[in-house]
Amino acid sequence: MRTRATTTLAAVLLLAAATACSSSSDDDSKPRTAPTTAETPTATPTATPTTPDGVELERVAATYTDLYFGGDGEGAYVFLSKRCKGKADPAAFAATVEQAAKDYGPDHPATDVHATVSGEMGRVSYKVKGLPKFDQTGQPWAVEGGAWKYDAC
Repeated sequence: MRTRATTTLAAVLLLAAATACSSSSDDDSKPRTAPTTAETPTATPTATPTTPDGVELERVAATYTDLYFGGDGEGAYVFLSKRCKGKADPAAFAATVEQAAKDYGPDHPATDVHATVSGEMGRVSYKVKGLPKFDQTGQPWAVEGGAWKYDAC
């Protein structure tokens, strides 16, 4: 009888131990999935975006010039800094851009574009093809929200 009680007690303890471990072993029986981003840090930090460089500023300034002389006031307005947007009504800015396109035509890309960058401030110099009176030297740009914005207002 004593052997039977010991065997029963051992079986109960083994069952209890197996049950206690079964919560983690249940997890092992499920397919493993990759941990969510809340469980592990991301591979690249998002809290500190990198400042765009001079090459990016040159590209953005050329795009802005294309939009401006192409008559796309809404598209060009997106490139204005918050400070300039505060001084330029979107409708008035669009009308100015449309008038520039009518007066000069759309075929005036920025050429010979050069930028210098210091932190989140930049200066761009470029020529406007066929319109030397619009050539720029040291045109100010600023980084806002991780993107270059026209700040010559």
